[in-house]
Amino acid sequence: MTLLQQGLVQLRIELSEPVQSQMLQYSEILQCWNQTYNLTALHDPLEIQIKHLLDCVAVLPYLQGQRILDVGTGAGLPGIVLAISKPEWEFVLLDSQAKKLRFVTQVITNLHLKNVKVVRQRLELYSPNDKFNTIICRAYSSLSHFYENCRVHCNPGGRLLAMKGTYPQAELEQLPVQTSIEVVPLQIPFLDAQRHLIIIFPNTQQYP
Repeated sequence: MTLLQQGLVQLRIELSEPVQSQMLQYSEILQCWNQTYNLTALHDPLEIQIKHLLDCVAVLPYLQGQRILDVGTGAGLPGIVLAISKPEWEFVLLDSQAKKLRFVTQVITNLHLKNVKVVRQRLELYSPNDKFNTIICRAYSSLSHFYENCRVHCNPGGRLLAMKGTYPQAELEQLPVQTSIEVVPLQIPFLDAQRHLIIIFPNTQQYP
């Protein structure tokens, strides 16, 4: 049993063998490109499985709807991992850095992903034709910046998901008082570090 398989069991998330195989292919491509382009600080394949693959997969149960925007996707995290997991859903991966998006585009080609669109644009200037059910970010800016720039792109009843490490008390305090939020502690298999998922409901005016 691979480390990825063991982690999925602990997370109680079921993914098919072809999906798991694609994830491992993604991690191999990332390792290869990382030697030249420094896309991530991680180089050990097991660390990549834990801190990238399992870390991203852990938020799957909190996605809503079938149209997802990944803001500041970088090397495709979490967007590529989530898109591999949900091939029937539509994913838009947004970033302003051409180098990283070249890598993401290569991954899409190599893995024959049909459900991913790449957009090179700054979030502040992004103006999509259609809104999204879920907008997610990982290690991207502050919660207030994420909230202010993304809420307009969220469908009624949609949600914003911010992946964070330690509990972001200071960032939470910077959100408007009436913002409806939920903070979910995440336990990532084989990782001795804090992870929190901040869920923001931009179309409600009070705490649930």
